[in-house]
Amino acid sequence: MANEKTLSSLYPFLDKDNIADPNLLASIDKKVADSIKTKQIFFQNNTEKLIQAAQTIAKSYQQGGHLFAMGNGGSSCDAAHITTEFMHPVTTGRKALAATNLSADIATMTAIANDVGHDHIFLRQLLCMARKNDVLIGFSTSGNSKNLLQAFVVAKEIGLSTIGFSGQTGGEMAKNKSVDICLTVETDSIHRVQESHLTSYHILWDLVHSLL
Repeated sequence: MANEKTLSSLYPFLDKDNIADPNLLASIDKKVADSIKTKQIFFQNNTEKLIQAAQTIAKSYQQGGHLFAMGNGGSSCDAAHITTEFMHPVTTGRKALAATNLSADIATMTAIANDVGHDHIFLRQLLCMARKNDVLIGFSTSGNSKNLLQAFVVAKEIGLSTIGFSGQTGGEMAKNKSVDICLTVETDSIHRVQESHLTSYHILWDLVHSLL
């Protein structure tokens, strides 16, 4: 009982009788409104870039190309998500399209990080697998991930098209000449950035299939 009373005093919002606490309800409403507003502003500013990205990926596939994706932490989950969408389309009748998540192979990434450094974990994989006319997508909520930026440079040297998903001001990714298209969610909230990225690549996936 003592533990229950202590928890109740520290976290009153966990009490089932306080489930309709107006502060909690207001917090949810605010987060939902912020998420919607962030997406609306992002798409108002990036519609043309999103179409260009879809055209780039569709053209690559038409030429027998391959899609690569990369990211760190939560953004690695976005890399996994988008490649899965292309490899295993959830809509009946959509063609499966070749895609590789460069964040997936733990053994390879840790070997590279251990031997030559974390900044090389994506570019080393590209040097082995990527070919001219492929596409590389990179996710970074700050736009400043060094291993992504270096991979973009190598990708351009090989002859890939490059697409970046960033947040806040776009960081170094938005200024990097090796990134052909940079889609930036201009907010300081990492959660809102990731939510907008998710919606973006779902739309991107659908646009690519429509173009094909």
